[in-house]
Amino acid sequence: METLIPTINRLQEVFLTVGAEIVQLPQIVVVGSQSSGKSSVLESLVGRDFLPRGSGIVTRRPLVLQLINVAPLKERLRTENGIKAEEWGTFLHCKNQIFTDFLEIRKEIEAETHRGSGDNKGISPEPIYLKIFSPNVLNLTLVDLPGITKVPVGDQPEDIEAQVQEMILSFISNPNSLILAVSPANSDLATSDALKLAREVDPDGRRTLLVVSKLDLMDAGTDALEVLLGRVIPIRLGIVGVVNRSQHDINTQKTLQDSMKDEQAFLQRHYPSLASRAGSHYLAKTLSRLLMHHIRDCLPELKTRVTVLSAQYQAQLNSYGQPVEDHSATLLQIVTKFASDYCSTIEGTARHIQTSELCGGARICYIFHETFGRTLQSIDPLGGLTDLDILTAIRNATGPRPALFVPEVSFELLVKRQIKRLEEPSLRCVELVHEELQRIIQHCSSFSTQELLRFPKLHDSIVEVVTGLLRKRLPITNEMVHNLVAIELAYVNTKHPDFTDAAQVSAYVNSQQAEASDGGKRWKNEKVTEDRTPATGFGSPSKGQAINLLDTAMPTSRKLSAKEQRDCEVIQRLIKCYFLIVRKSIQDSVPKTVMHFLVNHVKEHLQSELVGQLYKQPLLRELLIESQETAQKRTDVAHMLEALKKANTIISEIRETHLW
Repeated sequence: METLIPTINRLQEVFLTVGAEIVQLPQIVVVGSQSSGKSSVLESLVGRDFLPRGSGIVTRRPLVLQLINVAPLKERLRTENGIKAEEWGTFLHCKNQIFTDFLEIRKEIEAETHRGSGDNKGISPEPIYLKIFSPNVLNLTLVDLPGITKVPVGDQPEDIEAQVQEMILSFISNPNSLILAVSPANSDLATSDALKLAREVDPDGRRTLLVVSKLDLMDAGTDALEVLLGRVIPIRLGIVGVVNRSQHDINTQKTLQDSMKDEQAFLQRHYPSLASRAGSHYLAKTLSRLLMHHIRDCLPELKTRVTVLSAQYQAQLNSYGQPVEDHSATLLQIVTKFASDYCSTIEGTARHIQTSELCGGARICYIFHETFGRTLQSIDPLGGLTDLDILTAIRNATGPRPALFVPEVSFELLVKRQIKRLEEPSLRCVELVHEELQRIIQHCSSFSTQELLRFPKLHDSIVEVVTGLLRKRLPITNEMVHNLVAIELAYVNTKHPDFTDAAQVSAYVNSQQAEASDGGKRWKNEKVTEDRTPATGFGSPSKGQAINLLDTAMPTSRKLSAKEQRDCEVIQRLIKCYFLIVRKSIQDSVPKTVMHFLVNHVKEHLQSELVGQLYKQPLLRELLIESQETAQKRTDVAHMLEALKKANTIISEIRETHLW
């Protein structure tokens, strides 16, 4: 059990070498309001004066204090690191410097505090790490925090109270920490700021120990017996009363040994029933015992945490790869893997499949059959055509002669106009597929080819080559899709097997011819009658009057005659039937054209294009220059992994028998 606290100290040192404490280690955090006697309690645990003194806020940075018990100098077989001193201290920021004078330790704490927090009462969350070796201490790890203050002084910000509380909460929120709440006996325990903060993070009191300081400063006729017995506020881990040194004792340089003797005498006089369970010596033994048991309880979870982190950092280190040795092989490997991932994303066989949105081949399929297909289906075969437009086309197709039959020229003219409307959505389909092929580049760079992210220049060059290949194929594909529509416009196949309405129209035209033959005889008889009827309306104009027939406006809409209505219906049926045939053909042939001339061509020629453009000896070293960020991350992760391995070794050295 005695080895547990030194083990935690070794773990703390290991993680401090990498500048981060990624594992929350067990430690004792000292919390109290300003001038509550926290510093005096810590000095009594060490048995030496070493903390800064003064009025107002003195502790302005967290002080992580490791107390390490060593054998007395005369009992040591050999000196510790060549140090011929009974007691000494070391700072993390002063490497290889030994402090045997505790007055120098105090000065160094003050100097380091000024360096990090300024000279005028400012605070800083950056800890100061101090180790004290002495035969007069028990193995402990404590954290002294700035006292809880209410009013800003000096250059302290207006929210100094909130800053101090936030700093304290950041330490005591660690579930592996013990909270040593210090509250003076001459103040009401119900208003203790230290207990209030401790309750916020430890409502059950499983990690909180209360120290009632300044027992000798209570008003005459009063005592803290009820408080120390836990009858006022019960504390699960216990309540320990102590007597602090007065300012007079400090000014007269009264030793801590004499102060502890006076403390015991005071306890025997005023609290004889609690004298054996109070005082600085009892507090030190209690803290050491509680910390060892707490470490024992936390150790299994700590070991699991270190093991999990080791696996995570190992995987992260593997993702950064090894430094490049063979540039040619590395380039070919990356290019081949990128091309393979790109094609796999299109085929839907990639390892990294997104679940949030469609990508790659699935999105191309969606473009073909949903976006493009629905757009074509939404096009009205007769959209933009009015009956008057059709009638005008029929008249224009017959020239100066009145239309006796429905001319085929008018049908071809109008149906080509409608077929032309299929070109724009077809070209838009090509554009959407081209955009998706561009998106696949970033998808492969981000998810599939982690190795590629190490080399920014190679990444940019690959993106440029693939983009150039796509840009080169885009106009070719657009031209082929344009030709598909042009082919349909070049020849209107009225003998198409699906053009069934043509036969019905032919029968209708034959019936019109028969009606026209019968109507010719009736026209001759009617003509004789009309010749006998006096002319009206278009008679000879009177002298001095002139009529301009071109001044009569063309009506924009009017009621069609029965024959005109039938002619329009015929053309509409023909246009609709033939348009549906062409639309079906375009809907089928455009995706095939895009796949052949764009998608499949890129898949087949991607790797050869990348190798041809990038695999050049003068470019190899330039392309494979690793980014400084990646190199730094690899170094940091390697150091962290090494620290975790050391931590795992240290924890594994503890035998199971030490835990019980």
